[in-house]
Amino acid sequence: MRITKKIRRQDMIACVLCGDAPCNKVCPNLKPGDALRSIWFDNEDIAALRLPEENPCIKCHAPCEVGCVKNGQVPIKELMSTLIEDVRTDCEIDIPKDEERLKCDICGIPIENPFLLSSSVVASTYDMCARAFEAGWAGICFKTVCSLDIHEASPRFSAIIGDNGSIAGFKNIEQLSDHTVAENMAIFRKLKKNYPTKFILASIMGKDEAEWEELSRLCEKNGADAIELNFSCPNMQEDGLGSDIGQVPELVERFTRAAKRGTKIPVIAKLTPNVATMSPAAEAAMRGGADGIAAINTIKSVIGVDPLTFVSAPAVRGKSAIGGYSGNAVKPIALRFIAELGQNKNLNGLHITGMGGIETWRDALEFILMGSGSIQITTAVMQYGYRIIDDLKAGLNYYLNQMGISSVKDIIGAGLDYISDTTDVLDRNTVLFPKFNKSKCIGCGRCEISCNDGGHQAIKMINRKPKLDGSKCVGCHLCILVCPENAISPRKKRIKK
Repeated sequence: MRITKKIRRQDMIACVLCGDAPCNKVCPNLKPGDALRSIWFDNEDIAALRLPEENPCIKCHAPCEVGCVKNGQVPIKELMSTLIEDVRTDCEIDIPKDEERLKCDICGIPIENPFLLSSSVVASTYDMCARAFEAGWAGICFKTVCSLDIHEASPRFSAIIGDNGSIAGFKNIEQLSDHTVAENMAIFRKLKKNYPTKFILASIMGKDEAEWEELSRLCEKNGADAIELNFSCPNMQEDGLGSDIGQVPELVERFTRAAKRGTKIPVIAKLTPNVATMSPAAEAAMRGGADGIAAINTIKSVIGVDPLTFVSAPAVRGKSAIGGYSGNAVKPIALRFIAELGQNKNLNGLHITGMGGIETWRDALEFILMGSGSIQITTAVMQYGYRIIDDLKAGLNYYLNQMGISSVKDIIGAGLDYISDTTDVLDRNTVLFPKFNKSKCIGCGRCEISCNDGGHQAIKMINRKPKLDGSKCVGCHLCILVCPENAISPRKKRIKK
């Protein structure tokens, strides 16, 4: 399988992934906007295979670039030619004819693919959920149903923006559903009537045992397929709710047991990452009767402190608050918790539904390999829309077919044997040297700077080309990570003396 991509996000950094892309409208031969979006979401093979074998761009005057909202800043013609002439010829298989390999289940209930919207604004009304179902999402976790009187702040979102203009980290101070319980139950009934094969996961939060039990009962009665218990929201106004519960295993067990009393459908406990380890709360949920675990919710955070007002973002009339952090930046933390749950033998048999920073099918695959049987997404949808489901499904399905894996269920937890919570299992007797591709090297010297000031002074630039001193190199691979041209790769190992 070809892992190295021929087109990187940097190559199309000016593209803003338009809705109703103008380049699609003016191109007489292709849909370049769709192809650009697939490149962005790690699907260059799929993008290439959807294009014709003969390159129509050769004699084209690139009206797509003229019509682009960035006024010629995106090299669309060049990118389409690379897809057709370089990527397409290297594709190992054709686009699969069906999505049978994506079929899986949540606690024994079949779903058509592993992808659900997570409990948030992206799944908070009938219309939104219906549009998501029509787009191809297998299910939704509806925004948390409660009897609390919810009043939201404005603004309530802020973000850390990456160099390419996309959101790297996202903070919210939003709470739960501001609809009444009765209004939300009516939405459930309508969704189940109109989309009987789609999965409805009802997120709930109660104030006491009786309310957890009653909300659970109502959700089942009105069409929910399973219940998710919100023990993890970091933004609650009142004490003793959300993540306050998730940090106390005794409360997790008590309220899980209460919810189970109200229903016969599966119950999934959504746990907070604002703890050192998640296993105590997960085991408590299991003792309370939980059928699964959901993780992670957002991480308590402070971002964007204004140097003039000293107020962090989002600022609400001169004040702010600690809020929940999400987005691609939290993925490594989320994976760490999923791996912890997946490796905990006391939790065998519990379904894990994973979330936290997932944008592409590769992100989702990492969660599946660490033990997630289903995937939930919010922040990427807030940034890019429901349409990302096209590339999530296509990419994962292509990978499974390419690898000869008959079902996504066959690789759940397949990566757990290769990770340890301690470093004492690692080989410390060899050094893996870097290798320089001098044809790709542009002579910027970034590798030398980083090695000198953050490494072991093993690289020197000679005539603007890097030269390695093997007697000093320890194989840390900092140079590989900082190279802006991907001109450095691992070489052979050397046994330490």
